[in-house]
Amino acid sequence: MKRIYDKYDKKAIPNLPVTHFEGRIIVIQSEGEARRAVDYLLTSPRVGIDTETRPNFKPGGMNPVALLQVATETTCFLFRLNCMGLPTCVIRLLEDKTTLKVGLSLHDDWAQLRKRVDFEPANYLELQDYVKPLGIIDMSLQKLYANLFGQKISKNQRLSNWDADVLTDAQKLYAATDAWSCLKLHDEIGRLLATHDYELIKTQHDEPHS
Repeated sequence: MKRIYDKYDKKAIPNLPVTHFEGRIIVIQSEGEARRAVDYLLTSPRVGIDTETRPNFKPGGMNPVALLQVATETTCFLFRLNCMGLPTCVIRLLEDKTTLKVGLSLHDDWAQLRKRVDFEPANYLELQDYVKPLGIIDMSLQKLYANLFGQKISKNQRLSNWDADVLTDAQKLYAATDAWSCLKLHDEIGRLLATHDYELIKTQHDEPHS
């Protein structure tokens, strides 16, 4: 039986073994490349999805989304929106009603993407809602993955320059891992919900009533 925690201890994360995506990573910089990638992705029953944005360290500032990463279990496409905008073919993927889009904090991703081009996302699953029946309340991607798998997703590249002319290998791996890990979480949460093969450890308790 798996032990999981309602709130995962942040101090335990640095000591966990690191996990990362081990499949193909393909960078997409033109609409033609994007069209072929979307055709491939639409053959999959589900994909993991995430975005990256170059940080703005000025108060109140927010840069446009630079990268949209979409992963199957074996391949991750990195759509460089800073190079090509949000093409019609990518909107077709986001609005598609057959391929399930799995992500975390998708509301924020949709809001930022819609600043580029308005669209209506369809057939998506928010992991923060999906995991709630397990009793987990600490739901950042890193904490959720550590809680369910005992492994660490490195966040070292999060504040790097996603508008750079060329993405580094470390950036590509970071971005792909974030999208792919959503699929891993989807599988494991679904398994635990179906089998009830877990014990929830409560690390916080309600304050007593006066």
